[in-house]
Amino acid sequence: MGKEKANNNMLINTYGPIIKGHIKITDPVTGEVLVDKDNAIHYENMSISLAETLAHRNQGWIYEMAFGNGGSSVDPTGVITYLPPNTTGQNADLYNETYAKVVDDESAADTDPINNNMTVLHTSGQVYTDILVSCLLDYGEPPGQQAFDNSTNYNGEYVFDELGLKAWTGEGNALRLLTHVIFHPVQKSLNRQIQIDYTVRIQTLTNLSAA
Repeated sequence: MGKEKANNNMLINTYGPIIKGHIKITDPVTGEVLVDKDNAIHYENMSISLAETLAHRNQGWIYEMAFGNGGSSVDPTGVITYLPPNTTGQNADLYNETYAKVVDDESAADTDPINNNMTVLHTSGQVYTDILVSCLLDYGEPPGQQAFDNSTNYNGEYVFDELGLKAWTGEGNALRLLTHVIFHPVQKSLNRQIQIDYTVRIQTLTNLSAA
């Protein structure tokens, strides 16, 4: 009897948690939705970060949102080819990172915590909790961007087609990629703001009990 119950408990512990991500990019002035899709999770790196934060190792939390322009290519006819998200290997990264913003509003490096921050959202009784990561690319950023969002150069430095969340590792700039999403090119230019709302949902399974 005791052995059977132990085996049942082992079966239960093979489930969860489930981690999902979703990204929504909008123009906050016009309300236009530029990107609305799920993202890929780097499960190895995420497991390390979860363990580090639960063990109070002073690292592992979401620290930065990174943007890049290497996730897709556009041929002369306008057909877009997308590369797969990078979710393998502890040193995985964006294909070509060109800009990043600190979204850890507990860090002094976050220069605008009102617009670049994280919120923990939970409803009592539910088996999931959301981390909402908000980031605003304001009119004047990044520096060196074009004046208008009418570029025909899909390889421009600030024509973004990939984005990821990175965790603090306690080693300076050696951040850890937790998520990666590839999308159609979106240009950031001086004439508009871009709002990114990135939801990471951590969910455990319910209604599982030993016999």
